[in-house]
Amino acid sequence: MLTTRFVTGSPNWVDLGTSDLEGARAFYGGLFGWTFASAGPEAGGYGMFQLDGRTVAGAMTVTPDQGPSAWTVYFQCPDADETVTAVRSGGGDVVFEPMDVFDLGRMAIFTDPTGARFAVWQPAANKGLDTVGEPNTLVWVELYTPDPVTDLGFYDMVFGMEAHTMPMPEGSGGAYTMLQPAGSGTAATEAAFGGVVPLADDPVESASGPSWVPYFEVADADATVAEAERLGGTVRLAPTEIPGVGRFAKLTDPYGARFAVIKSVPPQT
Repeated sequence: MLTTRFVTGSPNWVDLGTSDLEGARAFYGGLFGWTFASAGPEAGGYGMFQLDGRTVAGAMTVTPDQGPSAWTVYFQCPDADETVTAVRSGGGDVVFEPMDVFDLGRMAIFTDPTGARFAVWQPAANKGLDTVGEPNTLVWVELYTPDPVTDLGFYDMVFGMEAHTMPMPEGSGGAYTMLQPAGSGTAATEAAFGGVVPLADDPVESASGPSWVPYFEVADADATVAEAERLGGTVRLAPTEIPGVGRFAKLTDPYGARFAVIKSVPPQT
């Protein structure tokens, strides 16, 4: 599962680009109890969503020419400039060239060969999110792609990500491809941080095209969905149970950013 023991190829940051930062602060504050702390005027309006004083995400305003409101998943890398070379060699594109963020780290934004957008964070003073895997924090990421084979090869080349297929619980049908950092081993399912879903198999996501979608852990999926609707969000997939995994739902915030929530089944001990 996702932890803050960040290693190469694991998600270590997530942020929201939104057309209405004040509105997004109200929405996510009401939904998850997040507060917003500005990074200061020199940061161009960027700031941190926090839960009990711990950073759980970043957020900033985006203009229409910069793109639609969306969540972006960041993966840890040891050298953002070398990652550029790997991305291009693997058939991906560079959206934003590497840049230093004060003394905090170095970032860059890319698209993979099928067009899914992602970013990297090369940590310095800022190692990544303060907490994950707890209620109202990032717990999982999912890649929706029209070509899983191509993308799995790409992320393996760029980050050394390992993938293995797990059978879905009885009654759920099919199998699910899980992602984990390099060196985890095929049996180390506890190291998995995300999954890959063929775009054609998910009608909820197919209209939006290739993308990475963040999942946030919640105490009650049904109550969270009801609150999201009350706050102006849209339900893309009503709460759905996966035996042995949890109850999840897919949402869109009032400004168009897509995300998911899940009440996970506690791990067996």
